[in-house]
Amino acid sequence: MSKDVIINVKGTQIDTSSDTNTLELITEGKYYQKGNNYYITYKESEVTGMLGTTTTLKVGDGVVTLMRFGKVNSQFVFQKGQKHVSSYETEYGIFTIGVYAENVDIDINDVGGEISVGYQIEIDNQCAGKNNFYMQIREAGLANEKHIRGNSPTN
Repeated sequence: MSKDVIINVKGTQIDTSSDTNTLELITEGKYYQKGNNYYITYKESEVTGMLGTTTTLKVGDGVVTLMRFGKVNSQFVFQKGQKHVSSYETEYGIFTIGVYAENVDIDINDVGGEISVGYQIEIDNQCAGKNNFYMQIREAGLANEKHIRGNSPTN
């Protein structure tokens, strides 16, 4: 199974001053299953500031791993109640990023579905705020109301 999909990603960042920044991206990508995991892959755009980067999400049993390769190289692991630390490589340098997932909600199947993650983020062991991301995956060309409704959870 490998499908062309439309991916809607909505990310919200709340920094330590309670300033909020929201970014929404709708893009095409690939969706497939390998073993017990689902994979979602898409190319970042100028809108996200990561043009030249490919993002892949590996979605397993209660765990979402976000991997980026290209202009930005990183791997974040989101597992409810767990803190994971990794490197974040950019053209400006390498940072240590810690993510503590407060919630990881996964509702996907062979057709697509939704993923919602809320997490705290640390950069070089300093709290940098809270982030949320919501992703909706649906087959390209599928006009099923259930997949288009766009209701994202509020955190």
